[in-house]
Amino acid sequence: MAETPRTLRLSLKTRLLLAAHSFGIRAASRSDHTVNRSVLNIFDPKAAASAKPVNGVSSFDNTIDPTRNLWFRLYAPTSTATTDALPVIIFFHGGGFAFMAANSKSFDVLCRRLAREINAVVISVNYRLAPEYKYPCQYEDGFDALKYIDGMTFENFPANLDLGRCFIAGDSAGGNLAHHVVLKACEHTFSNIKIKGLIAMQPFFGGEERTESEIKLVGVPLISVERTDWMWKAFLPEGSDRNHSVVNVFGPNAVDISGVKFPATLLFVGGFDPLQDWQKRYHEGLKKSGKEVHLVEYPNVFHGFYCLPESPEFSLLIGEVKSFVQKQSSLT
Repeated sequence: MAETPRTLRLSLKTRLLLAAHSFGIRAASRSDHTVNRSVLNIFDPKAAASAKPVNGVSSFDNTIDPTRNLWFRLYAPTSTATTDALPVIIFFHGGGFAFMAANSKSFDVLCRRLAREINAVVISVNYRLAPEYKYPCQYEDGFDALKYIDGMTFENFPANLDLGRCFIAGDSAGGNLAHHVVLKACEHTFSNIKIKGLIAMQPFFGGEERTESEIKLVGVPLISVERTDWMWKAFLPEGSDRNHSVVNVFGPNAVDISGVKFPATLLFVGGFDPLQDWQKRYHEGLKKSGKEVHLVEYPNVFHGFYCLPESPEFSLLIGEVKSFVQKQSSLT
């Protein structure tokens, strides 16, 4: 593991926001691995969709299956000529599979900025949460969302949306979800969707082993070994451990993907993220499987830094995603 910077410098505002978020997660997380949703909602403000452009982006909510609260929010940039075909980024939010939602304010801000600055349509999927719904519900929801979007029959479908240039993205648990949805998509024939790339922002992977970064990075924002253990326990089926193939994707129970036509991957890793060693193993696993993967490391960022976009690395991340989307979109 690369040497970790000694000091994480954050503004007072950021520290207060992180402290409030962490307090809310702790207060809502019960010892029996259930979630007090009423408490959590106090610390997870939501943003409404807005057909009227906000910072150059309109947003609309579309329901896929109301019985499982499966829906998505579509973000469309309004500053682009309507004749310009736009790539599509299908985004899965983070939150350890147990927290947050597609309309959480922090993810609304993130997706709106992605749509505006990358000049793409962003579709943020709201999926079922653990522990009320354990694995594989989240993966089923993610793949069902892809099939629904592939039909192009939903309300407020932008005429200039180009599903032939589709990217699957996610942060943290959403990055894990994106990986597994892409794997399933590789086995499916779509009518319109062509997946050009996977964008994994500090994806949530793990295993039974304690890595060096998990041991050394104690007291950093948002993530701890105790918290991730709780999340995996809430998410996985009874009797499973962290070497489950969906957690430790290149571990002892891994599925061989060497023969799968997996798309190019853009992977972001942070120097103050305890999960970084697992993310780097993911990078190595993809390479050993013969897959194209681009690793971007930011030494001075914590897990989830992109949800508090005051850091210079946030702008750098946007630039990397934009370049990746443009490059992969140009390939036949």
